[in-house]
Amino acid sequence: MGKKLVVVESPAKAKTIGKILGAKYVVKSSVGHIRDLPERTLGVDISRGFAPKYVLSKGKAKVVADLKKAAKAAEAVYLAPDPDREGEAIAWHLQETLAEAAKGKPFYRVQYNEITARAVKTAFENPGAVDMNRVNAQQARRVLDRIVGYKVSPMLWSRVKRGLSAGRVQSVALRLVAEREREIQAFQAEEYWVLGANVCRQSPPKDPFLVRLSKVDGEKPSVGSESAAKALLAELEGCMLTVKAVRTREVSRRPLPPFITSTLQQAASSVCGFSPGRTMGLAQKLYEGGLITYMRTDSVSVARDAQGAARDFIVTEYGADYYPESPNAYKSRSTAQEAHEAIRPTDVTCTPESLKDTLDAPVLKLYELIWKRFVASQMMAAKIAQKSVDLQPAKTGLAHAYTFAASASEVLFDGFLKVMALNIHKKKEEDEDEEIEEVDRLPPLAMGDPIEVLRWLHDRKETKPPARYSEASLIRALEADGVGRPSTYAAIIETLNAREYTTHEKRQLAPTELGLMVNDLLVAKLDALFNVGFTAEMEAELDHIEEGNIEWTQMMGTFYHRFAEWMENAKEPPADITKVYNVLALLKKVTAWIPEVQQGKRKYSDERFVASICEQIEKKEKSVTDKQATALAKIALRYPQQIPDVEAALVALGFGELVESNKAMASDEAAAARFDALRSIELSASQLVFVESVRDQAVNGRKLSERQVAALDRIILQNASQFADFEAVRTKLGLVQEENTSEPDNESPLLLEMLQQVKVWQDPVTRGDRTFNDEEFFKSLAQCYMRQQALSPRQRHALTRLVLRYKAQIFDFPEYAEKLGLNTKKQK
Repeated sequence: MGKKLVVVESPAKAKTIGKILGAKYVVKSSVGHIRDLPERTLGVDISRGFAPKYVLSKGKAKVVADLKKAAKAAEAVYLAPDPDREGEAIAWHLQETLAEAAKGKPFYRVQYNEITARAVKTAFENPGAVDMNRVNAQQARRVLDRIVGYKVSPMLWSRVKRGLSAGRVQSVALRLVAEREREIQAFQAEEYWVLGANVCRQSPPKDPFLVRLSKVDGEKPSVGSESAAKALLAELEGCMLTVKAVRTREVSRRPLPPFITSTLQQAASSVCGFSPGRTMGLAQKLYEGGLITYMRTDSVSVARDAQGAARDFIVTEYGADYYPESPNAYKSRSTAQEAHEAIRPTDVTCTPESLKDTLDAPVLKLYELIWKRFVASQMMAAKIAQKSVDLQPAKTGLAHAYTFAASASEVLFDGFLKVMALNIHKKKEEDEDEEIEEVDRLPPLAMGDPIEVLRWLHDRKETKPPARYSEASLIRALEADGVGRPSTYAAIIETLNAREYTTHEKRQLAPTELGLMVNDLLVAKLDALFNVGFTAEMEAELDHIEEGNIEWTQMMGTFYHRFAEWMENAKEPPADITKVYNVLALLKKVTAWIPEVQQGKRKYSDERFVASICEQIEKKEKSVTDKQATALAKIALRYPQQIPDVEAALVALGFGELVESNKAMASDEAAAARFDALRSIELSASQLVFVESVRDQAVNGRKLSERQVAALDRIILQNASQFADFEAVRTKLGLVQEENTSEPDNESPLLLEMLQQVKVWQDPVTRGDRTFNDEEFFKSLAQCYMRQQALSPRQRHALTRLVLRYKAQIFDFPEYAEKLGLNTKKQK
């Protein structure tokens, strides 16, 4: 009798499960999806009910051949990928692909939320079948995303630039980021003044505390100028305060629920500084190592045996007072899959302290976050005493009634705070002054107590624009709007960054100029498609498919009917054909065309482009667009010697702005002077590629745009230290060097000096499409410093991390660390 074949999607997971199941099972990995839609075609037959045309994923032929061989020899096949839509789809694709090789042998679907001996063995004792509703929900998402991306992206290629992509959910996330940026740009700051005083009791204890002006004549104060602030304080000068009211109330602060995917990503970003992608990668390691439950979940429910284990641990470690009379219950969102659990440790007695010598620092940091959140979620609420006091001036005859306020919180019983620190201060109500903050503590106070004013205070403030999204707050916004699901949040943000639609500035997401251009076009042309409400509606439809309430092809049909109408309305209007004919008539005078130019993988030929437009007109299959007409006019401007009075002719045809723009472009002499200067210095690889590209453009008669010239100027300025007489170069080219307000770079020389001592570098590591090579990275930054005599803060931070990684090979490391002020304890 043959062995039973078990297929999972991860080699690490296969290794762990193989140890649990023992010799009767052969456990193999599919290494993710084995089938997908083709890369270079739509891969969806819309006319045949949106039938997907699946092909083997790139590089999977050998994996599939090995799995088929194993299925042929096995007595049964157990499909054990992750318990979510993607995992169900992987299981179905495996069954479809291996069925012929298995020759009628049974297939079973096995699911578990944690990779522990108990959970895995229980799952294999109770196998089921592939859930086709869940598979169809995944198919619907994949087909939806493919159709939107495949049909919409070409619009970006023709109107912005080639190689760009639009995505059903990614573009909605970009819209949130871009619209927030527009709000910030439109924001007009207004000044206001916050008033208060530093005060103390007249009798001991006389510890000073801060009070803020909270009301004037019973209303929130509005002090809009320094003169108004000074006038108000002048009226109060010399007077004391008395206690008007003292309020004390006891409140309970309940612990937060255990993590779900989104809240884990948010907390890991805020507390640990991890990106969503890195968080999920580290969580995957913890899951596959059997330390936490499945990390892609939107449910906060906890299994009863886990609640029982938490109760026993809490009572033993902290005492019975720290466990509630009945287990804490938390409510998941209405769309949550309650079959899943929250993210929690599989064994609560496995404390972070016990794993210090087992886990790498980042993995341990994430485990500690998960462990503390779970244990705290099962503990008693904290008891907080909130004390607030109102004070009034002890002076008659004032023009207005003034009230000053202060508040403080004190922990009466720490409860879950014993495990997880949390800000206990009173949360501001929506109508409360944002400047009224709690003080650390208030002295004993009673009504009528006289209070001495040590110093009156006034502080100028400005209203603040809405903050940019961080990765954590963007995930929170997407989740609140019902856009995306646990498995997609990290990928959405990674795609925005990879496409260079967003960039990071001080741990916040800022849209790039390209991102704003893409968003503006998509919103202008396809507002209804890339709308938060519509995208959330689609997510709900996918949930209905998974629940078996609707056929996926029916949902796709309804969507496609609307989508096709939107795409038709988004088409670029045709150009004035008479104008096109007139420009082509001008171009017929050209007899000597500029040679074809190759930039990257693309070739540009004026002659071939003009011929293609003529052919397009002749075939009458589609209209010439305004963009194509403008491109013809731009070509005509390149041949002033062969087309007499070309500028006047184009102005008469309505291309006046284009003609003026062409005049504003850099002259051939200005471009040549910059290329001459750049020939004398050493450039980085990326700088060299750009310079060679625009040099080819100039050599072949195409003028450089203002942006291209500005980019060349930036490269020259960045490499100023390489010129023997940079001031002469700067004057000749008319470069304006921005005043450098940043601190001098005194760190980089020391960091580079330390890393020059490293003799043995770690092997390069490949993650997805990227390879990380410490030695090459060090060399590239060293060359960058040689050219520019400075590195950016981000580059210096990366060098610091590299130094700490190789500190064992650095002689006199403690002395270097002291000079640089390195906190080596955090980097162990």
